[in-house]
Amino acid sequence: MSFLDLLKIEFMKVKRSKIVPLIFIAPLLVVVSGVAYLSNYFTPEYTNAWPAMFIQSALVYAYYLLPFSMIVVCVMIAGRETGNNGILKMLALPVSRCALSIAKFCVLTFYLFMEMVVFLVIFVIAGLIATQTMGVTETLPILYLLKWCLGLFLTMLPCIAAMWAITVLFEKPLLSVGLNLLLVIPGVLVANTPLWIAYPYCYSGYLVSCSLHDFTAETSDAAFSVFPFLPCAIVVFGLFFALAVTKFGKKEMR
Repeated sequence: MSFLDLLKIEFMKVKRSKIVPLIFIAPLLVVVSGVAYLSNYFTPEYTNAWPAMFIQSALVYAYYLLPFSMIVVCVMIAGRETGNNGILKMLALPVSRCALSIAKFCVLTFYLFMEMVVFLVIFVIAGLIATQTMGVTETLPILYLLKWCLGLFLTMLPCIAAMWAITVLFEKPLLSVGLNLLLVIPGVLVANTPLWIAYPYCYSGYLVSCSLHDFTAETSDAAFSVFPFLPCAIVVFGLFFALAVTKFGKKEMR
């Protein structure tokens, strides 16, 4: 069985799940509430309305709601195999455990990408309504929004790798959900310390915090520095990804 066939099977497994409605909840909550709150302060002369709305919406979303939704997606993807001993049936087939874990992680990454698309679309719709209602004539900065949404997606990859590794290691969903939640909650605190660079659960939130700094600072220097973040993020991603791949299905085979 080729990896592409395995990937198609994994998508078929989650086709009838409730993941798709789930990825709409967090963007709807944070965008509608954030844009509605900030639009009360708009005037026709207001400048930088779009960056202000984006930061207002994305700050809580990146630190908490996006990671929370990905934790649930991890458990739902893993739960397709744990129910009725489905994992044992899959492991009995001539399919590599590593390939199976990678395929599931690809599905998880796809839903992360889809949630970012949903967030962008909902934000643009809500922002257009808010600016037109309040008479703001500022042009939609689509490149700005695409840049930061892509940044959120990329900085979330090490985080979902850690979430998936924890989901693989703990058989009971309650344990994996609880541990992941405990790691997400202090993210905003860790982001304000030098340890943030090794803590993947705060990467996306830190990125938005840096966009807030760039928005409010009078200097032109960007607060977010690619180095040494990028090498460290790649190492963190690689370690958690390798852990998930090597440990997947191992306890069920004993």
